Amino acid sequence: MHRKLCPAETLYVAQRSRAVLSCTVRGDLDEKLLAAAFAAKVAEHPSLRSRIGQEGDAYALRPLDEADLPRLVVRPGGPTALMDEHNTPLPDGGPLVRAALLRGGSEHTVVLSVDHTITDGHSAIALYDALWRTYAALADGKAAAPATGAYDWPAPATDLLPPADPEETERYLARRTERTRRLPITALPYAAAGTRRPEGEHKVAVQRVLLRPEETTALLGHSKATGVSVHGLVSAALLKAVRRGIGSDGTKALGCMSPVDLRSRVTPPLRREVMVPAVTSCLDVVDVADDTDPLELGRQVTANLHGAIERSEFIHETRILAQVIRNPALLATSVIVTNMGRVPAPPAPRGLELTDVRLIPVRDNYYPQAGRGPVMGCVVSFDGRLAIELPYSTECFGHDQIREIRDDVHTALLAFAAHGEAAVAG
Repeated sequence: MHRKLCPAETLYVAQRSRAVLSCTVRGDLDEKLLAAAFAAKVAEHPSLRSRIGQEGDAYALRPLDEADLPRLVVRPGGPTALMDEHNTPLPDGGPLVRAALLRGGSEHTVVLSVDHTITDGHSAIALYDALWRTYAALADGKAAAPATGAYDWPAPATDLLPPADPEETERYLARRTERTRRLPITALPYAAAGTRRPEGEHKVAVQRVLLRPEETTALLGHSKATGVSVHGLVSAALLKAVRRGIGSDGTKALGCMSPVDLRSRVTPPLRREVMVPAVTSCLDVVDVADDTDPLELGRQVTANLHGAIERSEFIHETRILAQVIRNPALLATSVIVTNMGRVPAPPAPRGLELTDVRLIPVRDNYYPQAGRGPVMGCVVSFDGRLAIELPYSTECFGHDQIREIRDDVHTALLAFAAHGEAAVAG
């Protein structure tokens, strides 16, 4: 019994990539109820009861043995507990999800790590929401843990896409390959590559840009007034920051990789609760100089992304993934900007307060030998506060490097927000 991974899912296997959701919990958290709620979600989703195994030359989802099913992990909280969790990989060949309760005194942290081969940002957030809804229902005596269902894995999202003309897909691949050859992308150098990591330092670190609610509202106002999406504004800020980090004079060709959500673009449409990575990407290449206007750069990113979607290039992008995996140059980019949009915080069960909700993509495997690589920004607005998580490998980027990127992006977004405030005041 197995379900083969499609190329879009296989892409995550070598990276060992995870979606990590967390929040701070205040109140009398019941450990047994949380364990029961997690067990209920595991029973509900066959992907959460699976492992990745070999199937000939391909990878496949296979059922876990009963003894290996994931169960809530309880660990002591502390200043480094959350980063310890970020730096704890899912076991190779084992469960594709882990729920951890980091016990504190008056505050606790609940962390959910899900392998990207079975999730994207939308389904990971939906699973985290469902975990808390189930906890609340169990606490109120309104739900019982469901029995484990059959292994009826959801189909890969790419199997549900509209058909594409093979010849047009080949032409699309040829254009992508030629552009890569003609416009080699410049990326940020790895300042930490080849250096010795201090003993005890985490391999994966995260820095964060966090706007206040009023700043977020002003940024949204500027986006609406200018017709430039928030994704375009954030991408422009990150591209400009990376361009400054690269240094040297002149104009550089930078890559901006943006996600394209497939859930509403497949037949039948996929609910956000379906545990598959229903996302592909659009790679844009833009010229960025020291004096490039960030608003016009954001306008260009917005227009290019909308144009690529209107031309249904995402269909061809998914069709060529097998070739892309064999030619990593086609994946080269300067920034990766994911955007979940505005999301409400998970529902708080009675007697509990959930704060500081975070979604962070974490990779376990990096390649510092490349010498340079992309900066990732994960954008999500929980409860009206826009946050940009900047995860990075300390084997690749230096802390000061990413701190400068963070500060530049924060400054740029506040400048956009100031324009939004001025427009409202005017």
